[in-house]
Amino acid sequence: MSVLKVIEILGNSKTSFEDAVQNVITEASKSVKDIKSVYVQEMQVSVKDNKIAEYRVNTKVTFGIKN
Repeated sequence: MSVLKVIEILGNSKTSFEDAVQNVITEASKSVKDIKSVYVQEMQVSVKDNKIAEYRVNTKVTFGIKN
């Protein structure tokens, strides 16, 4: 039987939503092992001078834990 845990992580990027999600995975994997999935709960952008300045994602990261 496997046990999974879910944590909420916010990520951002100046490039794209995809890059923002990859940043979440890259940073989370430094302290969390066995990441199974990332659910993108919310996406938003910040705007500066009528252009997208930053892409932001609110994610739920699911990973396995050892019992």
